[in-house]
Amino acid sequence: MPRPDLVIAVDGPSGSGKSSTSRDVARRLGADYLDTGSMYRALAWWCNAHQIGADDAQAVVTAAEELPLQVETDPTRFRVRLDGRDVTAELHTPQISGIVSGYAAIRPARNVLTERMRAIIADRRRIVVEGRDITTAVAPDADVRVLLQADPQRRIARRVRQLNGAADEQTVATQVVGRDAADAASSDFETPAEGVTLIDSSQIDLNTVIGLVIDLVPQSLR
Repeated sequence: MPRPDLVIAVDGPSGSGKSSTSRDVARRLGADYLDTGSMYRALAWWCNAHQIGADDAQAVVTAAEELPLQVETDPTRFRVRLDGRDVTAELHTPQISGIVSGYAAIRPARNVLTERMRAIIADRRRIVVEGRDITTAVAPDADVRVLLQADPQRRIARRVRQLNGAADEQTVATQVVGRDAADAASSDFETPAEGVTLIDSSQIDLNTVIGLVIDLVPQSLR
């Protein structure tokens, strides 16, 4: 299978700015965009809807293998469908945010979704991929590998704004800290691996972060 012309891998914790950065980088470079976290959320949504608990690992793995998932990778209109139903907005409710880590921590299910992510990447000519372990597990040979970081208070504030009042600051803080701790058991998204560029977005605006990422792309691939 031919390799894509350009793969940009972006890792980082919740609220670090990786989604906004990745979408805008993709738009500016004429690339597709993949939010891999939405795939874990889709699995959690599906399992929850079908009463499959995270404590039933084998059932979760089977669900991951059979998941009727369709991902539309247009950065201007990223969509996730399950069995033809658009569930994009439903994946980011506090309910799904509260349970997704339990499903994502099941290594065999994680491996199934990783292969699906790689298939999506391989099927695109140019793509920006973001998540928790993209630079290390999903696309370690990406042309550009970035770890976005930000201090916890800024990450919490950003997440509150993204939710548009759907949850208060204390609830979001608990979820962000809890997810960081839970997800750290599955992937190291706080320490850049060898060859990964660390960008701290705590004190810089989105456009600056986007520019820093694009500057890492070789001129021949822009």
